[in-house]
Amino acid sequence: MPKVALYNTAGEQQGEIELSEAVFASKVNEAAMHQAVLAYLANQRLGTAKTKDRTEVRGGGRKPWRQKGTGRARHGSIRSPIWRGGGITFGPDGRRNYKQSLPKKIRRLALKSALTSKVNTGSLIVLDQLAMDAPKTKEMVQVLNNLNTGRKVLIITDTPQENVIKSARNIPGVKTTSTNQLNVYDILNTDNLVITRDAVVQVEEVFA
Repeated sequence: MPKVALYNTAGEQQGEIELSEAVFASKVNEAAMHQAVLAYLANQRLGTAKTKDRTEVRGGGRKPWRQKGTGRARHGSIRSPIWRGGGITFGPDGRRNYKQSLPKKIRRLALKSALTSKVNTGSLIVLDQLAMDAPKTKEMVQVLNNLNTGRKVLIITDTPQENVIKSARNIPGVKTTSTNQLNVYDILNTDNLVITRDAVVQVEEVFA
């Protein structure tokens, strides 16, 4: 079983903690992680891009000239797609769905691979606990400095903690989440992962 140091909020080592080999020392599957990241980013897209077709563009109600006898090509509306200022042919209509779904086994494999990669690179920091009596950004900055976390940090708690969330939300590069909201993109898009001991236990119970 892999072992990592256990710290307190002052940055002092309190010992070591054993991690589940099934979760934090699994085989890293880069293909699964890539697939999970693509699906996550695709699911963030709203698909609201829209253009107007010839029925929606303002104007064009009158036939520009009579059908025959002018020597020019016949036209029924100045808002035809071949006219300047006309409608768009086959443009986006604001209803596109970019959603992607992954099989449960792929999602679990990708998440375990991402966590293992953080352990392998020494980017996983385990805290004995992270509790704040009130929202204090200054205190959260001090905790992160004590742990030497770097600029981009993901803080993981076992349950959503309002004071922790409010203390970290104004710090650039710092993001908070709970174990039931974990995703591969957020894990990989950080310099260091700060996770509480209770969150580690919960992750191991779900994914081991």
